[in-house]
Amino acid sequence: MGLAWPTCASAHCLCLVSALSLVLLVSCTGSSGGRQHADGISKRPSHLKMDQAVLLINNELPHETFIIYWRSDQCYQCLYQALTISDHQIEHASEEAVVDTRHPMTLQINATSGRTELCRIHYSFREFGNYSLWVKANHSTTQDVTCGIIINQNPGNSNLPIVIAFFIYVAIFIVLFLGSYILRLNAIQNWLCNRFNPVETDRLINSELGSPSRTDLCSLDAHYTSWNTVPQRLRSLDTFRGFSLIIMVFVNYGGGGYWFFKHQSWNGLTIADLVFPWFVFIMGTSIHLSLNSMLRKGNSRWKLFWKVLWRSIQLFLIGLFVINVNYCRGPLSWSDIRIMGVLQRLSLTYLVVSVLELLFTKPLPDPMPQNRTCFLLQDVVPFWPQWLIILVLEACWLCLTFLLPVPGCPTGYLGPGGIGDFGKYPNCTGGAAASIDRLVLGQDHVYQHPSSNVVYKTTVPYDPEGILGTINSVVMAFLGLQAGKILVLYKNQHKQVLVRFFTWSVFLGVVSAILTKCSTNEGFIPVNKNLWSLSYVTTLSGFAFFLLMLIYFFVDVKRVWMGGPFFYPGMNSILVYVGHEVLENYFPFKWKMEDNQSHAQHLTQNLVATSIWVLISYILYRKRIFWKI
Repeated sequence: MGLAWPTCASAHCLCLVSALSLVLLVSCTGSSGGRQHADGISKRPSHLKMDQAVLLINNELPHETFIIYWRSDQCYQCLYQALTISDHQIEHASEEAVVDTRHPMTLQINATSGRTELCRIHYSFREFGNYSLWVKANHSTTQDVTCGIIINQNPGNSNLPIVIAFFIYVAIFIVLFLGSYILRLNAIQNWLCNRFNPVETDRLINSELGSPSRTDLCSLDAHYTSWNTVPQRLRSLDTFRGFSLIIMVFVNYGGGGYWFFKHQSWNGLTIADLVFPWFVFIMGTSIHLSLNSMLRKGNSRWKLFWKVLWRSIQLFLIGLFVINVNYCRGPLSWSDIRIMGVLQRLSLTYLVVSVLELLFTKPLPDPMPQNRTCFLLQDVVPFWPQWLIILVLEACWLCLTFLLPVPGCPTGYLGPGGIGDFGKYPNCTGGAAASIDRLVLGQDHVYQHPSSNVVYKTTVPYDPEGILGTINSVVMAFLGLQAGKILVLYKNQHKQVLVRFFTWSVFLGVVSAILTKCSTNEGFIPVNKNLWSLSYVTTLSGFAFFLLMLIYFFVDVKRVWMGGPFFYPGMNSILVYVGHEVLENYFPFKWKMEDNQSHAQHLTQNLVATSIWVLISYILYRKRIFWKI
């Protein structure tokens, strides 16, 4: 029994998501802490921004002035940064400082005389909170000093809008699931057939399946017959692609202003760091399925190569000229245009992996023969030339990353520069990867404001979609290609597909554990999205195999879910991606907010914008409009 998303229900669902998100988030959370509450939460100070709190410094040391330094837990091996200076001469007064609330931090209080450390305190501040730091001497001298932080006024819960939005979406999905289940009950179908026009009833029940030609529209087995008429397209792939794309759209629109919906400053992962590599992975899966099908139909490899090359050129040009705003640089000009980017990397990755496939892959018959040789590795060994080239490419990445000399930087440097590594290498952000981009592209043609400058205060440009990282993007897509080979080799053998997906997930997870030593910063090769490090590829590929396994099980094996609503944007991924970038600053995707420092209002705006793109993709799907390049 399949879960369908009827036409009227889907459209109303998405509109309802937008409306409820807008009304409930704003009404329930207001300005995310910007109003008076009965429990003592005060009005947010007007000078505070999101992810900030007020800290009042009270100096009770006799004849002593001290300076306060701070360091975020997110900043690995960083220098302490000056926060403020407290003067003991100001009696019965406290000085005010603004502190960051995204991550816990360590405050270090040093005496200005002799620069000796008086005390140190670790604390996690909450957004829009009001706190006091008391520095007291236990005796008449400052040799024995105690520090303590107290809460003056309770901060609001800045994560409440996320909780509300989550339950709104869950409630809507449950209603749609139950509604779809009820519509597929035989008794309900018979009643609908007798009550309404049979053609309209069939369209309602089987809206996902098109408009099949049928003689008995009200047959008790109608929905089973309709399911069997679905083309042999794996819905799980489009669902996976759409899932990645929708999260990417939400993240690109701002993710409600929450730090965990933004890219990690350097090592480690946030939600935003997951989706692009998953998109690359599923692109590799689709490459194998598509080229294998066309080769089996007798298309020449040379003809397919020109189609692949033309598509790659189109992707690169769209990324270069259509959605390339090179943030903070103003209008595009040849002197400072950013050459690389998301679509540019996709185009190069697509080209390399497709050419590998065309050079070495032989079209597999359909159906596959039942005899099995080299059973355990038959999805790997026959493709050894491709694997050999991929291993050579990865060896090139490793050699360039760890052996290429970079002027003024240690060889093999993988750090963020700036204040990281205790400020020893401030201009070495990205090591060899940045050096290659500067040499080949020029410093003015790379991304000027990387995520590392938020925490590590880097000042040099660095492009997270640079040249060297594209090698590992190819490796990621090739692992996705491996998933496609499994789907073809074990077609209609669901257990074998699931077992191999799970095996690859575990294998890549073990490789990641070895490379990272199960640590964020202490491993041989840390997980790093900016560098597209080897461990980043293995980790995200492992996640991708596991997630694809689950989606494949529920969508294509058990057929209890048809992939909605993610299936629709997955069918029109290029249009949705380009459209959301081009129309980002236009209504109804963005509007003037009453309080632009409210997570609730940012989250509402971003969810509404993302939901609109899901609705657009659904309408285009119903109209059979697909943008293919």
